Amino acid sequence: MKEFDVTITEKLQAVVTVEAETREEAEQMVSDQWRSGDHILDADNFVDVEFEGKESVEREKEKTIDVLLVEPGQYPRMTSIGSDLHSLQKAVGGDIEAIYPYDDPIAIVCAEEGKINGEPLNRAIRDEDNDIVDIIAGTFFVCGLGEEDFASLPKELQEKYEDKFHQSESFLKLGSRIMAIPMEPEKPSPAKDKSALGEER
Repeated sequence: MKEFDVTITEKLQAVVTVEAETREEAEQMVSDQWRSGDHILDADNFVDVEFEGKESVEREKEKTIDVLLVEPGQYPRMTSIGSDLHSLQKAVGGDIEAIYPYDDPIAIVCAEEGKINGEPLNRAIRDEDNDIVDIIAGTFFVCGLGEEDFASLPKELQEKYEDKFHQSESFLKLGSRIMAIPMEPEKPSPAKDKSALGEER
């Protein structure tokens, strides 16, 4: 649900008869009288009402968030996406799942069924010893955390996570282990630079 500010404008009207040389003089006389409190319009003078709605300014500010988008085989890039559920799902291509593998106030948002649906393996999540603890399949984004929902990735963390996920990876299973092999990311096409997610900055 969205929030809207609705302006109510009520119109009051009264006719005042005065003697004057010109219409402009008559208008000025009545204007002066009204300003001095000689004419008070009340509910008996009501003639019309108008309602004008617009999306709340606060909601406008919250409409988009700045995130680090990480696509398989691509360099990470900062972009703006809508903060509503539909936009978040569109960004990752399905129902979303958030994980919180790091101490920073960030979330990694990915497709909940990316692996089940056969999405290409994208980037590895590593622990403090640099061991792989998980692999994210499909497109994901890194964002900040608000009080109740996702927020823009803080500027002071943007470079840190761009560096962390800068290297594109392919994965090879060796027995019970999975090895991540660095690979050169593809440069995004011009079409992706101006995608529906928002323009790359």
